[in-house]
Amino acid sequence: MFGSKKTNLTPLVMGQEKFDTLIGRNAEIHGCLKLQESVRIDGKVVGNIEAPKDSAISVVIGPTGEIHGDVSASRIIVAGKVSGNLHGFERVELMASALVQGDIKYASMAVEHGARLLGLMLQVEAHETGVGLDRDAHAVIRKAQTTGQPE
Repeated sequence: MFGSKKTNLTPLVMGQEKFDTLIGRNAEIHGCLKLQESVRIDGKVVGNIEAPKDSAISVVIGPTGEIHGDVSASRIIVAGKVSGNLHGFERVELMASALVQGDIKYASMAVEHGARLLGLMLQVEAHETGVGLDRDAHAVIRKAQTTGQPE
């Protein structure tokens, strides 16, 4: 019952992931990243990070990582800071040290105690498209304001 059996819904341990690309803690990148493989970011990225919806690409923002832009990928794991919207086609995980200033659109979500979010969380089906996050968020807010119920 309380064993350590790992499932696909169990939050990941940061050290167990394998990354083909690593952006070091002293690196600073300005511009849009179009990914073809998983990446771990321990430095700073100013710009959007995009991965194709049909690929199992992970974006991990390490404890020293900082993103100023939107992130779209199958799996997004945040232990650092993000100023922008997140769209995890499959899963989004916020570690205890995470700070996200933006909206999160996700199919599955894991949040550790201590993670901070300044924005909305919108659950969508894994097959839905990533466009219209702002429109969806505003529609949920309007509906909640008029009816008192989010959906």
